Amino acid sequence: MSHKAETAFVPLAIAVLTVSDTRNLDTDTSGQLLVDRLQAAGHQLAARVLLKDDLYRIRAQVAQWIAEDSVQVVIITGGTGFTGRDSTPEAVRCLLDKQVDGFGELFRQISVADIGTSTIQSRALAGLANGTLVCCLPGSTNACRTAWDGILGEQLDARHRPCNFVPHLKAVAACESRG
Repeated sequence: MSHKAETAFVPLAIAVLTVSDTRNLDTDTSGQLLVDRLQAAGHQLAARVLLKDDLYRIRAQVAQWIAEDSVQVVIITGGTGFTGRDSTPEAVRCLLDKQVDGFGELFRQISVADIGTSTIQSRALAGLANGTLVCCLPGSTNACRTAWDGILGEQLDARHRPCNFVPHLKAVAACESRG
């Protein structure tokens, strides 16, 4: 018998950023998949933005969300490739207080079943900044599905054991420390 109390589900406020030079909200299947998945899981969509692949605009948007008390998670899709325009990792990395090294490693490990050795070209990354989890995913809808179903769905669920990201996020951690 466990001495730990059962943990309840904690709905998180999640912002979704799509980085693309070619998509709009009607054609953004990757961003829509993330919105659908997070809402189906019981989380709240805090904001949804689509930006062109511009390092400084990406950095400014993510920095704004990190500074807001109401955004606990930022999920970015797109801009993680190797073209000259792909700049999401460079835009975000400098904002992180701590990088979650295992995120990119695990993403590539579970992606290999779908895309084989092409997974080495993934520059998926995640980290924590001001109590906000920031995750950078490739722009393909399948990559977003892989990341949500294989990593994020569990790691954003307070009931997942032995650990998850929820206690490390702002507002949630503050509430738990008072109780």
